[in-house]
Amino acid sequence: MGMAARYSFTVPGRELAGQREGTGEPALVLHGGPGLSDYTAALAGELAPLFETIRFQQRGLAPSTTDGPFTIESYLADALAVLGAIGVARAWAVGHSWGGHLALHLAAAAPARVIGVIAVDPLGAVPDGGEADLERNLTARLPEATAASVQALDAKLLAGEGSPEDAIEMLRLVWPYYFARPEDAPPMPPMKMSPVAYAETWESIRDHFERGTLVSGLPQFDGPTLFVHGRESPIPPARSEESAALVPGARVEVLADCGHFPWLEQPGAVRRVVERLLTERAA
Repeated sequence: MGMAARYSFTVPGRELAGQREGTGEPALVLHGGPGLSDYTAALAGELAPLFETIRFQQRGLAPSTTDGPFTIESYLADALAVLGAIGVARAWAVGHSWGGHLALHLAAAAPARVIGVIAVDPLGAVPDGGEADLERNLTARLPEATAASVQALDAKLLAGEGSPEDAIEMLRLVWPYYFARPEDAPPMPPMKMSPVAYAETWESIRDHFERGTLVSGLPQFDGPTLFVHGRESPIPPARSEESAALVPGARVEVLADCGHFPWLEQPGAVRRVVERLLTERAA
């Protein structure tokens, strides 16, 4: 494994900071949220024996720019700027949750820059990616009083009235219920959240669903594509299966006894299915 190296760089209108680790083909690791701090260190570390992983803090939170716009277009431009700034012509797009959704957009918008896609428990491509399922399933899992608090906080944030503290409190309340067994959920890592980035990014996500951006773009992508989904995730595996049907040759690996963060529940499981994909591709 190569030595990890921190880098920061500035491109026109952007300041983005991140880390590189590992050896092999480059893989851009996109964290979820939207509006969250980067929590993918363990996922990138798990994949570092297979790739040179490149991860960065998305716009909205320091040490990257805190400015908008918070749109699909700006996030795509940021991702391509990261690759350009470090001299990477083509990379795998690896993303979790919202980051997996962004990886799909990257493949659709800039297929020449994407070797392949690995989407880990992503917000899918159709019809709403599983947004309604996520809300419904998390609500059903939460104790009644907790569910009411979460719904109130979420409504406040989406209306642009919530604070960063409200955002983290909402995440803290739901965190255990992202996992197959809430009682065994690992502690939530330290996180920060930008309410503005959260609300405005969701507006852009929904706009692109209405426009059918991924439905029209993904069938044109011919790189290797893998969806890795936890069977017990609040986003049902069916959302990944529907999304995979849009991409020629895409495959779905459903991991038993896993929720939304499979690399935390079963360390090594994501790497194993990715390694299988890479072995078959090299054969």
